[in-house]
Amino acid sequence: MNSALTIAGSDSSGGAGLQADLKTFAAHDVYGVTAVTAVTAQNRRGVTAIHPVPAAIVTKQIEAVFAELRIGAAKTGMLLNIEIIEAVAASIEALKIPNLVVDPVMVATSGDPLLVDDAVTSLKTKLIRLAAVVTPNRPEAEILAGRAVTSLVDARDAARRIHDLGPAAVIIKGGHLPGPEVVDLVYDGHEFIELTGPRVDTDNSHGTGCTFGAAVTAGLALGQTLAAATRQAKTYVEQCLRHAPSSSNGPGRGPLNHFWRE
Repeated sequence: MNSALTIAGSDSSGGAGLQADLKTFAAHDVYGVTAVTAVTAQNRRGVTAIHPVPAAIVTKQIEAVFAELRIGAAKTGMLLNIEIIEAVAASIEALKIPNLVVDPVMVATSGDPLLVDDAVTSLKTKLIRLAAVVTPNRPEAEILAGRAVTSLVDARDAARRIHDLGPAAVIIKGGHLPGPEVVDLVYDGHEFIELTGPRVDTDNSHGTGCTFGAAVTAGLALGQTLAAATRQAKTYVEQCLRHAPSSSNGPGRGPLNHFWRE
């Protein structure tokens, strides 16, 4: 049985965080397990409350699932604070959990912060260095690289700077860059790969970043190369957007359709 671990916060609207990760794992025939880092009161309009899980409990959750299952890959999402980041990094190292995908979640789709300001340094120095791949969007890449990213040329330089933090590879997601197409930039320290796809015109994009990272994680858990996992993740997210439910379901950014496959 192929299993993947997600270490992230909850999303009470079900469109992002742990819920999106588990739906994505299931859609890829991967058995998903969780370590909850925070409970949020969140819907499409925004985040109204966050309650962090004590770091020691996060560690116990990771140890519990690792003791019982063979974890083929793991993904981090919302980690919120220094204590949780350091606990997760220590667990990843101690348990030698493979194929770590770090989604450096800092801000929700609504614009609400999901990482305290003083935790960015810990994320950069403690966790990212352990990653098989780190998957920032443009705003996250700007923070991690310490420079503006307004073009693919900028993204290439940012990818180099983020790679210098220690991960095996970097994927800068292109959804926040302008243009009729979305270009995701993959960098492994040696070469760049540009994955280009159409921009889907929809308001149903809540949890897109979580879903992409989880799809990459599922691919790695299934034994795919990073390049293959990234390509299938991009296609999967595009179709999740195209088959998303009607935006008439409510205000704000609506959810994806994680089970669009027939």
